[in-house]
Amino acid sequence: MTDTACATAPIQFHKPLAPIATPDTRWAVADIEALFELPLPELLYRAQVAHREHFNPAEVELATLVSIKTGGCPEDCGYCPQSVHYDTGVEASKMMEVGAVREAALAAREAGATRFCMGAAWRAPKDRDIEKVSTLIREVKSLGLEACCTLGMLTDTQAVQLKEAGLDYYNHNLDTAPETYGKIISTRDYQDRLDTLERVRRTGMSVCSGGIIGMGESRAERAGLIGQLANMDPYPDSVPINELVQVEGTPLHGTDKLDPFEFVRTIAVARITMPKARVRLSAGRQTMPEGVQALCFLAGANSIFYGDKLLTTGNPDVERDRALLKRLGLKPRHVLGG
Repeated sequence: MTDTACATAPIQFHKPLAPIATPDTRWAVADIEALFELPLPELLYRAQVAHREHFNPAEVELATLVSIKTGGCPEDCGYCPQSVHYDTGVEASKMMEVGAVREAALAAREAGATRFCMGAAWRAPKDRDIEKVSTLIREVKSLGLEACCTLGMLTDTQAVQLKEAGLDYYNHNLDTAPETYGKIISTRDYQDRLDTLERVRRTGMSVCSGGIIGMGESRAERAGLIGQLANMDPYPDSVPINELVQVEGTPLHGTDKLDPFEFVRTIAVARITMPKARVRLSAGRQTMPEGVQALCFLAGANSIFYGDKLLTTGNPDVERDRALLKRLGLKPRHVLGG
């Protein structure tokens, strides 16, 4: 073949070796492990196919997370600086007032965020707490933003109250695989988390649930986490993938750093197994090189936490995020007015 023929010959793109997942697909952990083992170009290709089937690949959702009640949590999650069990310098605070939350939500909207997430360091909120949070939800909704909360375990009644207040999403992460869970936290069971998610789902609220990787788990355990999420009926609408942010004073401080390509692989596997979910590039982004973030978007991430702080740890600032998205040709998702 001549050089000219080589230059003009059509490029042959191969077809996916497996069908794109549907909401009814059931995933064996072994099959998820097999995805992790694929050569990275092949894995990214499959993730792109799944992503483009359901989303505009050049669009990214911007969400802002604010801690409305910080510190003093009785749980012993090994990664969390808000636990009363560890000396991390995080002081317990009272719940934010309505005016302060409104100001933060307005700033988030002004910066381009469309979802406003409120987190509180509780094992489980009291009924009086739910009443106060319901007021905050209504305030956020009045500004034309989607509202999300992460408050710990809920009762059926509390879940209904949040739904009636207008809450769009409830976040309750599984954190890790069932077999790894006991190494990370002892103050609640894995089933407790699944039960709360089921209560949320029964109300008709959208479920936001993901996990944290880089806590010393194996690839098989990462596959186990993805399997738990992907096999929910239905799988979560929103899936935050966090990389462990190591905080001095917590038991997981000093854990070996995760290979950045393994984080990219996890994003891709989440996209393939949960093709209609918004896969969020979450905690850990502050120290993540821009090239790795770009690979995460290529792997199917289409949501980020956007703003100065992510609960108690830093987050890339707004201007830096805007600059990166512009350089990559990505545009914010716009859904609501107000």
